[in-house]
Amino acid sequence: MKVADLIENQVACTKLGVCGKQPDTAYLQDLLIYCLQGLSTYAKEALRENRLDNKVKRFTVEALFATLTNVNFNSEAIRNFINEAVKIREELKKKGYNVKETDACRIFPVDSMEELVKQGEEANRKLFQNSSDADIQSLKETTLYAIKGIAAYADHAAILGKEDDSVYAFIYDALDAMQRDGDMNYWLNMVLKAGEVNLKTMELLDAANTGKYGHPIPTAVPLGYKKGKAIVVSGHDLRDLELLLQQTEGKGIYIYTHGEMLPCHGYPELKKYKHFYGHYGTAWQNQQKEFAQFPGAILMTTNCIIKPQESYKDRIFTTGVVGWPGVKHIEDKDFTPVIEKALELPGFPEDREGKTVMVGFARNAVLSVAEKVIELVKAGKIRHFFLVGGCDGAKPGRSYYTEFVEKSPKDTVILTLACGKFRFFDKELGSIEGIPRLLDVGQCNDAYSAIQIALALSKAFNVSVNELPLSLILSWFEQKAVAILTTLLYLGIKNIRLGPSLPAFVSPNVLKVLVDNFSIKTIKTADEDLKEILGS
Repeated sequence: MKVADLIENQVACTKLGVCGKQPDTAYLQDLLIYCLQGLSTYAKEALRENRLDNKVKRFTVEALFATLTNVNFNSEAIRNFINEAVKIREELKKKGYNVKETDACRIFPVDSMEELVKQGEEANRKLFQNSSDADIQSLKETTLYAIKGIAAYADHAAILGKEDDSVYAFIYDALDAMQRDGDMNYWLNMVLKAGEVNLKTMELLDAANTGKYGHPIPTAVPLGYKKGKAIVVSGHDLRDLELLLQQTEGKGIYIYTHGEMLPCHGYPELKKYKHFYGHYGTAWQNQQKEFAQFPGAILMTTNCIIKPQESYKDRIFTTGVVGWPGVKHIEDKDFTPVIEKALELPGFPEDREGKTVMVGFARNAVLSVAEKVIELVKAGKIRHFFLVGGCDGAKPGRSYYTEFVEKSPKDTVILTLACGKFRFFDKELGSIEGIPRLLDVGQCNDAYSAIQIALALSKAFNVSVNELPLSLILSWFEQKAVAILTTLLYLGIKNIRLGPSLPAFVSPNVLKVLVDNFSIKTIKTADEDLKEILGS
């Protein structure tokens, strides 16, 4: 594919974020990033000397996580992060580290929100227009978005007790380095290093989730509902779901998942709760319609919130780093307000049987039948594997992914993960000698499982991953998707098809590097791509 053709397919937000984020809040988040850069100049030295308090490390990833798409829209909450970042920076300064100070080391936030937003506008210029070289700027932004994704995964892992100082060290080093230029090779290596660190972070999170809740097992999840009171949980955080299940036990409330919480039904230690019933709704971009129709309380645990409608604003709650102005935030993980609201509301008036969908095909489940899969491939009964998934959005062009899955031949298998799967997660694709053709690997962070599956198959066939009958068809929307893409590049994965459009922060020259070295492609039509991949 020609670079010129790819460039025509690049998009970006202009006046208002497609997630609904107001410019003022976005500028405050830019100011927060800028303040974190100043903090990092000192924190990286403190960490190197093993003198950095763990609370500072945790604060850093939480603050970065809060700046992701669809996480925190509350300007006051972002202001609190800004003030805390500067407070920590000043405390680290007093320890006398020998650093080369930058403007970000000297900025102090003003009291007026209006003036603070102006500081944010200036921070935006310094973050996104601080390099005279467009390619260096492009790679800096790619690194920034990648470390935001890394921070999200690191935060989830840390909540369950899994941390690694090498992850924090890279975040601090990268944030500090962004204040200076470096050359093209330096920043290309930084992007690939982000991929390496993200792989480590996803490994930590995988160990945290499976260590606490067991390895996912194939599980049928009802899409219907039970008569009675109800709470729906959205986001990504397994610990929040567990706490809610514990606190609602015996209270006559059924718990449902929404969005990327669907894979939670496959974890043995979460499955054991009898009132953990089924899945409600689809992906994040449909929540306004779906939540308006839900007759119970709603808990948002991490990213993916969009502007709550008035019809349910009084029954939606946030926790962790997620936030929305005027929505009640649960700070201490005591979900009593959520439970009380659910008990006030009518709940579902009757049982409704619906379809079921299968989850739980993480690496342990898939590799347990690897020998059979290998036999089917060698016998020509499985011709090809497609990994179809990623971050979803509302853009009409994303219907491509549904069409691609529907048109995939019956001798192919679809692996899927993240919220991109909700375009086709309930399709009945059948099976190949007992192996389901649609295998749900899990959440976006479960890309680690997908990578491990690919590496195990490549070892079994004694070929490289790029030589496997495997194609990656990915959709991207926010920063965790960028982090995962950098990991795939770090691993040398080629011929990735990315859509529905390419990110605007990738410059033409950087795009050329990706095309020349990794054969990155944009999606065409389902028919064209299937023909090109399968040769028929």
